[in-house]
Amino acid sequence: VQLQASGGGLVQAGGSLRLSCAASGRTFSAYNMGWFRQAPGKEREFVAAVRWTGGNTLYADSVKGRFTISRDNAKNTVYLQMNSLKPEDTAVYYCAAGFGLQIGVMGAPDRYDYWGQGTQVTVSS
Repeated sequence: VQLQASGGGLVQAGGSLRLSCAASGRTFSAYNMGWFRQAPGKEREFVAAVRWTGGNTLYADSVKGRFTISRDNAKNTVYLQMNSLKPEDTAVYYCAAGFGLQIGVMGAPDRYDYWGQGTQVTVSS
């Protein structure tokens, strides 16, 4: 599976962005998908994940109620709708694909098999 993230940019605090992650390969629908982010000088952290069925989602506490992850298996794409953005959301955002993950481990980056190249999100105050 190859992943291509897009949709990042510069936005003012309180604004919105929608990230997309397009996947190649016929088995996209079998993979659980996650979004992670990494700010300068910090470790990569979990943001959100969705199971392969689309029926279960998981969010970091810091983004609950503001971000929404979704997927369209017909388009081989996973989305991250980000609303009410804050300066602390500034980071490079990565999408990732993991096979056979249970909901309890979907927040662990080392459980994912494939990673996209990242897209920069900058939120100005």
